Amino acid sequence: MAERGADVDHATLSRWVVKFSPMVAAESQRRTSATSRSWRIDETHIKVKGVWTYLYRAVDKRGRTLDFMLFEHRDEAAATGFFARALTNNGWPKKVVIDKSGANLAGLETLNWRLILQGWFWLIDICCVKYLNNIIKQDHRFIKARKRGSVRNAEKSSFRENRIRSII
Repeated sequence: MAERGADVDHATLSRWVVKFSPMVAAESQRRTSATSRSWRIDETHIKVKGVWTYLYRAVDKRGRTLDFMLFEHRDEAAATGFFARALTNNGWPKKVVIDKSGANLAGLETLNWRLILQGWFWLIDICCVKYLNNIIKQDHRFIKARKRGSVRNAEKSSFRENRIRSII
């Protein structure tokens, strides 16, 4: 903002983020394209800010990311929460492909039971096939490589700093 000649305080920027981010999110959600009716869902274990967390991700059969979320635990409550959020943001899939993860299976079954109790008889088909999730498994490689690369770069820079200090 200083480049444009406007003097803006950091508190003003924070208020703008709080005020305008819901509008930006709503507009971007409105402009998203229709998703495929077949989803692939998987989780992986990554370290974020020094804490190991589970990254839950959903992609459609074309490989486009539908939703992602970080959780501390890999359990039924986490899976159910992730599925509920993904369904809210992207609509209802006809089929969901998961690997043989017990938490994901329990979360989807819980969601199907909720649908039955609410009188909804169009359930989500759950397909537990390990090899149909290759699209999302291959995508995890890039996330982990990016994460490993940043850790390695941090280690290299700290090694260089220590070496320079020892020379001086």
